[in-house]
Amino acid sequence: MDIFFQLFWLFFMLSALTPYLQRQALFSARARKIAELERKRGSRVITLIHRQEAISFLGIPVSRFIDIDDSEQVLRAIRLTDKSVPIDLILHTPGGLVLAAEQIAEALLKHPAKVTVFVPHYAMSGGTLIALAADEIVMDEHAVLGPVDPQLGQYPAASIVKVVEQKPKEQIDDETLILADVAGKALKQVKRTVTKLLSKHMDEAAAEKTAEILSQGTWTHDYPISVEEAKALGLKVSTAMPEEVYELMALYPQPGGGRPSVQYVPLPYQPPPRRGPGGSGSGGDAAPSRAPARGA
Repeated sequence: MDIFFQLFWLFFMLSALTPYLQRQALFSARARKIAELERKRGSRVITLIHRQEAISFLGIPVSRFIDIDDSEQVLRAIRLTDKSVPIDLILHTPGGLVLAAEQIAEALLKHPAKVTVFVPHYAMSGGTLIALAADEIVMDEHAVLGPVDPQLGQYPAASIVKVVEQKPKEQIDDETLILADVAGKALKQVKRTVTKLLSKHMDEAAAEKTAEILSQGTWTHDYPISVEEAKALGLKVSTAMPEEVYELMALYPQPGGGRPSVQYVPLPYQPPPRRGPGGSGSGGDAAPSRAPARGA
């Protein structure tokens, strides 16, 4: 019986420690990959990556977004970086608080050395606002940015303003009129901020035109701005994404739980060699080498 209880407590202790040890191993792997990228590029690497996270054992997904804690940490990292050292920011976010995003963007804009923002998948809303402060935006060829038009609660500010423009004021309640006033101010403020960010890299007229498109409700708030569209807007965008950025993103996995929704063999595939005349060669129907399938 004593042996049984000893085994039980040993199992309990291992079960309790395993998640902690796994997290520490993951943190160490991220730190090594960041240091590798810094050595390669001679820069300070900062990550701003928002994944869904799980609450406790319930596994309830919670979407993270840019908040004041993020801006505090990014601003601290920038302060700790010498003015001559370039900054590389790896950005993966749905957006968040305008205040926090503007603080980060302003700090990046004032950094004297080159600032590069890497977008391996998406940087929407406040994430795009931050990206606009960079000297160069490096995107995966399938990555997207998004509009930066302000939102008031569940409604776009531009749409609230249109209600007042299209409907007699006598038919509009006081709360909507107040929202429209706040929405108008928010639109002006965001446009002014975007124009300031873009003026570093383009003339004032072009900056104001691009700011108008991005901030005044041209599209829905979740509209995906592709690499081609970003270039057409005058943004300095390239697709020369370092492989280390993809490897670093792999160290920020979505929370587990249940059957994976995406599954594939995690190996690069090449086309099979063609069968030569008379059946020579390795065979046209040869399959690529396989490894046990796992979730992405």
